Amino acid sequence: MYLRKSDGPRVVTLPDGTVLSRDDLPGAETRRWVASRKAVVAKAVLYGLIKRTDALQRYDLSDEELSDWIRAVERHGLSGLKVTRIDVLRGSR
Repeated sequence: MYLRKSDGPRVVTLPDGTVLSRDDLPGAETRRWVASRKAVVAKAVLYGLIKRTDALQRYDLSDEELSDWIRAVERHGLSGLKVTRIDVLRGSR
């Protein structure tokens, strides 16, 4: 077995002490975006595991969409990405 050379780190340690690796990232073919997958991509960009441009290209995301995911994770964590919680977290209810 050999390790493929890649730009940037293979793992990052998050502020809560958990480790996020490139193996934790969803596949490039992902089309169904549940909150947990969005959070992994957002954290990977936020903590430098992958570059923002790489995430946009790999997952065919708009810049606005990825920015929304990152902002939601920073403000509310995983629950900020759950569609059923959007109104509550934005103060609409």
